[in-house]
Amino acid sequence: MAKRLAIYLFRNDLRVHDNYCLQWSHLNCDLILPLYCFDPRHFQETWHFGFPKTGPQRTKFLLESVCDLRSNLLARNSNLLIKKETPENAIQDLFKMLKNDHKLFLVFQEEVTREEIDVERALKKICKAENVEVHTIWNATLYNKEDIPFKVSHVPDTYTGFRKSVESQCEVRSTVKMPDTLKPFPNVNIDLGHIPSSKDLGISDFLPHPKSAFPWKGGETSALKRVNYFLWESDKVAKYKETRNGLIGDDYSTKFSAWLSVGCLSPRFVYSEVKKYEQKRVSNQSTYWVIFELIWRDYFRYVALKYGDKMFYPSGIMGKHIEWKQDMKKFDLWKDGKTGVPFVDANMRELALTGWMSNRGRQNVASFLVKDLGIDWRLGAEWFESQLIDHDVCSNYGNWNYAAGIGNDPRENRKFNMIKQGLDYDPEGEFVRLWVPELAPVKNGKVHTPWTLTGNDFVDIDYPKPMVIAPEWSRQLGRVNPSGFYKNQQKKGMGNQRGLDFYFSNKNQPKK
Repeated sequence: MAKRLAIYLFRNDLRVHDNYCLQWSHLNCDLILPLYCFDPRHFQETWHFGFPKTGPQRTKFLLESVCDLRSNLLARNSNLLIKKETPENAIQDLFKMLKNDHKLFLVFQEEVTREEIDVERALKKICKAENVEVHTIWNATLYNKEDIPFKVSHVPDTYTGFRKSVESQCEVRSTVKMPDTLKPFPNVNIDLGHIPSSKDLGISDFLPHPKSAFPWKGGETSALKRVNYFLWESDKVAKYKETRNGLIGDDYSTKFSAWLSVGCLSPRFVYSEVKKYEQKRVSNQSTYWVIFELIWRDYFRYVALKYGDKMFYPSGIMGKHIEWKQDMKKFDLWKDGKTGVPFVDANMRELALTGWMSNRGRQNVASFLVKDLGIDWRLGAEWFESQLIDHDVCSNYGNWNYAAGIGNDPRENRKFNMIKQGLDYDPEGEFVRLWVPELAPVKNGKVHTPWTLTGNDFVDIDYPKPMVIAPEWSRQLGRVNPSGFYKNQQKKGMGNQRGLDFYFSNKNQPKK
């Protein structure tokens, strides 16, 4: 009798722990052939504006993640077949090689956006022609699609509605324990392939920046170490809500997002660890906030599932028609961190040099691009797609829909004041001077408004005048060197609330 062989196509689920696809393959088949394809389409250009679809920073992280996955599979009596071609071609070749001697199954994680769904449809068509069973598994979210208390078409149009519903009516499924020894890799004569270099994929090498706020490697091993450190070794999680709007350093936020984006880290595992931490050490708003942000991640995925391609349209998921400009000269100034607005420029330069930007920074630079400059939000979204180490298509495009005012947003006409934000979150200008060194001579909070320097404060610097000055900025010009304003707010338990402004009206701010 032919042995049952599962070809498990890894996608954005590059891990062994808590992996439903791997678990199904192990429990239902005699042999497992894990497969990863470096799909050439992922290393071409973005859809509209031709940026590198996967930039050097993210490519390096992906390569590290796949390398670590192979090592972890080898440690469990398995291996990873690596192909540098489309999954469609790789699967067809494997079927031809294996179908005469095995009962074949194809297993992969379900995705929710167009490009990934097109691949799934093509694979299912191939399987149908070859009489191969397909098992697609929902594996990427905290709350399973089968468990949420509404049909996908009825996913609430506000995050608060979604969160309250799933928290009150759903259970997060338990993590699955994976065996120490997996069902064996098939004994076939096959070239297992090698991990390509960035240059093999047509991408330039990326050298880590010594000042990066994200200094870690890709891969499940690194991800699990980070979770252990942030919770159990350092207790940073117990103060997370107070620090999460930081800008400098390794530990102001969890930094889990990069590993979550390619599936090196299971959101259910993070949830289970936080719950254990709350039982054994402390349960507070900070520990809850990690879970709160995992639910945000879920929400964007379910919104993408509900609205489909609308998330990528100029009018967004709400179909709001706004006259966007595609002024590439202005966009390039934004992209290159040369707008003349220090808080914007510092964040954009950090992104270009490291592949990372804080959540606070992302909100501000997005608001500046679409609200202050009126530039097509899709330019910003595609640039983030290209540059961010932690790019997740649903979260990225969902957040840009919000920033552009075309998402399901409870706050109409939300716009950030760049000077206020800079003074609130970088009151002494340390972050700006870190990434905009030409402003180093400008002391304290005055670095946020260098064009206003006169008299004894004047410094001759090689830095551009702001490309735009919003009228509301004038209200902040008296707040230079505000004597630790934001820090004082934090001590009073107030500073952490400011971070909610992007997504909530005051009445919808969550409590615990």
